[in-house]
Amino acid sequence: MKRKEFVQTLLTFSAMGTLGSFKLFTDTLSRQDKKMPVLFTSHGNPMDIPVSRDERAFWKTLFELGKELQKNYDVKAALIVSAHWCTRGTYVNISDEQKQIYDYYGFPDHYYDPIYHAKGAPEIAKKLKDFSKQIQETQEWGLDHGSWPMLMHLFPDADVPVFQMSIDYYASPKYHYELGKELKSLREKGVLIIGSGSLIHNLKLASQRMFANDMRPYGWEAEYDAWIKKQIDERNLKAIIDYEHSHKLGKLAAPTPDHFVPVLYSLGLMDQQDELHYFYEGGPSLPAFSERSFILY
Repeated sequence: MKRKEFVQTLLTFSAMGTLGSFKLFTDTLSRQDKKMPVLFTSHGNPMDIPVSRDERAFWKTLFELGKELQKNYDVKAALIVSAHWCTRGTYVNISDEQKQIYDYYGFPDHYYDPIYHAKGAPEIAKKLKDFSKQIQETQEWGLDHGSWPMLMHLFPDADVPVFQMSIDYYASPKYHYELGKELKSLREKGVLIIGSGSLIHNLKLASQRMFANDMRPYGWEAEYDAWIKKQIDERNLKAIIDYEHSHKLGKLAAPTPDHFVPVLYSLGLMDQQDELHYFYEGGPSLPAFSERSFILY
């Protein structure tokens, strides 16, 4: 697709609703032998895990996106940087069989019924340490709820091998961004890299309202969402990396690094010529939470 045509498609997309416009947008993509896209995506609210795609627009959007990715790209494997695997140091899971981890607690029994049995990609996973000496191998993890609930809709047939890389909880934001840059050549090898987190995620504040059956946003979420979108649109990487200090709401929106730093990996993987498109966006609909998600290609 020529750049002029691409930009015109984006303008058309932005003027329409999320699902319908996404279908229009992806229908214009032709199969291209080029580097793999990069995703930053929310993995959704755990309370929505048993909700069907027909009832949940976000799940439906992931489903449509997955179909188009497999149609237009040869996806050899997916590497996920999940907000829910935090370690001291950086690890990659090299297991051939990926254990499904139900790392949420106190939910009704049917929340533990979904099964997502995905194969790993050990040959690819073992190569990560060649890109960075910071990365260590392990078989002690699998797919947590930062991965499999999203993957159930993105690749529902579990026909894409998947593996996770952990987040060093104690590393600086710059560390995460730079490590993302070191992995960039994986895009040329058919590896779809997904940062899975949330641009706004304050679990304490979200819980205070949601456990009281109050789903109203606090009000400040829209201000921060608009600001972080502007920084991403303008490629203002310095402000994004320094997210804790570059906006007055930074520490309120992301009081812990786990859900925010996956975006730093996705942006570290970005090439200068990449186009950015929000495949799911909308005003904050839950307290202290965001589902804004984008693709780079």
